[in-house]
Amino acid sequence: MTNAIDLLDEAIADLEAKLNLAPGDPLPSVSAAGTKEGKNSKNSNNKKEGKKKGGGGKGGKAKPPKHVKGNAANNEQPDICKLEFKVGQIVKVWAHPDADKLFCEEIACGEDEPRLIASGLRPHYSEEEMMGKRLLVVSNLKPKKLVGFKSHGMVLCAAETQEDGSEKVEFVEPPEGAPLGELVTFEGLPPPEPFSPAQVEKKKVFMACLEGMKTTEAGIAAWNGHAFMTSSGPCKCTIKRGALR
Repeated sequence: MTNAIDLLDEAIADLEAKLNLAPGDPLPSVSAAGTKEGKNSKNSNNKKEGKKKGGGGKGGKAKPPKHVKGNAANNEQPDICKLEFKVGQIVKVWAHPDADKLFCEEIACGEDEPRLIASGLRPHYSEEEMMGKRLLVVSNLKPKKLVGFKSHGMVLCAAETQEDGSEKVEFVEPPEGAPLGELVTFEGLPPPEPFSPAQVEKKKVFMACLEGMKTTEAGIAAWNGHAFMTSSGPCKCTIKRGALR
């Protein structure tokens, strides 16, 4: 059940998206000159005190109001560069008590604390196979409640349909030398400037990228042919020409 805190978080995130602010950025300051009262006061004071104080008369220049700038979203970059993929590692995993297909994970991503993420991977991995796994985390998605568990992002996997109709799913894995928390780049594209979670949600960025996200014939994760890269090389799995999700 949605509580008041969740509703407030959603309202704040929506406002951040409308103003192109990153989470936690302060709102732009508003000068009193922008209100009716401020304008009237300014007009009357300028006539009497403009020359003395240099506020708006001939004796000086009026100072414009100062505004706090948020992180403006770079809408011109490729869609995939608006997402934030981080190198992570599962440090704790357990079966969701109320969902047969879900694992709950703590994933170290080079941040102050591990991220809590839920993944529908119980049909494809055991707890023992999940533990310690290195992977990629999509880390600028809005938190979602999955059967009561609040998931702060998602893990990236490749999938393919086998001859018997069953589905094979594998983690996309970074190379061993890639440090935890490293931001994935894309071969041949500019450095990513990730959107805020609210902007990703509002502009449906992840959905826009899905069609182009596939593994290559060599099993390398790519978006429209641009490989997912780390400082130690590309990210890959054994699934060839599989959809990423």
